[in-house]
Amino acid sequence: MKMRAFLGAFLLVGLSAMPALAENMTPEDIKKLVDEAVEQRLKEHERREGGMQQGQTEPGSAPQYPVATGPMTDIRVGRPGEEKIPLGFGSTGSGKLLYAKPFLSAPKATVGGYADVMYNSLSRQNLDNPSRNSFGQQRLVPFIYADITDHIKFATEIEIERGGQNAPQSGDGSMQIEFAQLDYLIDESINLRAGILLMPVGKFNLLHDSPLNDLVDRPMVSRIVIPSTWFEAGAGIYGTLYPSSRSKLDYEVYAVNGMSQTAGGITDLGVRSARGSVSRDRDDNKAVVGRVAFSPMLGIEIAGSGYHGAYKPAAGAVGAGYIDMFALDWTLQKGPFEIIGESAWTRISNNNATGVANRAIGPAGMQGYYVQGNYHFMPEFLKKWAPSRFTDASTFTAVVRWEQVNTDTDDRTKQNALGGQRKLERLTLGLNFRPIEDTVIKFDWQFNTQKDAKGLVAAGDLGTAGSPMNGNGFLIQAATYF
Repeated sequence: MKMRAFLGAFLLVGLSAMPALAENMTPEDIKKLVDEAVEQRLKEHERREGGMQQGQTEPGSAPQYPVATGPMTDIRVGRPGEEKIPLGFGSTGSGKLLYAKPFLSAPKATVGGYADVMYNSLSRQNLDNPSRNSFGQQRLVPFIYADITDHIKFATEIEIERGGQNAPQSGDGSMQIEFAQLDYLIDESINLRAGILLMPVGKFNLLHDSPLNDLVDRPMVSRIVIPSTWFEAGAGIYGTLYPSSRSKLDYEVYAVNGMSQTAGGITDLGVRSARGSVSRDRDDNKAVVGRVAFSPMLGIEIAGSGYHGAYKPAAGAVGAGYIDMFALDWTLQKGPFEIIGESAWTRISNNNATGVANRAIGPAGMQGYYVQGNYHFMPEFLKKWAPSRFTDASTFTAVVRWEQVNTDTDDRTKQNALGGQRKLERLTLGLNFRPIEDTVIKFDWQFNTQKDAKGLVAAGDLGTAGSPMNGNGFLIQAATYF
């Protein structure tokens, strides 16, 4: 209204400057002329300011192709009612269909992840460090989590190790989907899950992120007796029950693809090579896996977990081979003190012909464990000295871990040309600093022992024949969520 009055006044002033024209016009003529001019000026102003509705044209003008002025994801413009049609093969739009993704118009996903980088200086190679003196960017792991609806959730983790498969030194790196699971929530006591699943054997395989852990290297038992990181394709249920007002019972159980017979028998190097395929079950024989964790009160949890399935099918006169795992894990917390640990046992049947040179006979049993103590503290004088660096969110942790593994508890592999290589012990002393809970800098001193090994071979980049995997030394790592 103000714009119309302004334009009218402007035109009247202009007419007063042309007395010859105004002299021959009646007041009605002047008013009509002013109204027409104001209307024309308003239309021009609205066009410049983008005031016209998309797809509209002026009376008598040629129809124009609709142009979207909103976000690029808005492809449904120009035809009334098209915005109400759900995306599908009936949608039109040619090249614009590239942007016709439902999550672009209504974002549901959250992207995050974690990364780590380390350095080691060792006397010789050991199980986790084939180089004695090296920097290493171990992992870059993006996460994608999505709340699709209140009852449908999706989560995935993409692990890029040592630069991925296209790293300059071929074979050094890998890139894979570590888990990708779709959950349908029914009730806290029971929910459905399907996809690529982390195997709930022990606790470490479920919580193996570098920023979560207080030491650089992962526990040996969780690397070779339980083949972490271990995932299979499958489906099942999970939930939480409350036996009392203070206690809690968590469970999960799944049917999954079995381990792979393409690895042949399982040697004393561990069971990592027998992990299965997420694309198909190579022996058409499903495995069952599950974990039950009981917490009688806050700060205490004791859990048992297990796995049973085939790792190779029957072939001619040779029967099928089965693998059974059982694990016990515990968490005890009291104030700044924490004791965590895990113990695992593996039994392997029909493992007499591994098909691996110098390791003709495979083990029937494996066992390992670790016990770790943590003490969290934050000196007050540091908070006073540099309050911007050492805040209430910062903490130090002193760590000690003792661990053992034996990948041939029955000594079956001693008759091989190579055998008993994975009877290992490790003591780790550590100190780490967390400026915030999600970021950590770790300093570790590691002592390794290899026992009763027969026919040792070089295990590292610069190892010589007969080199044991007992390198001692110093490791440092920085890791963070993002």
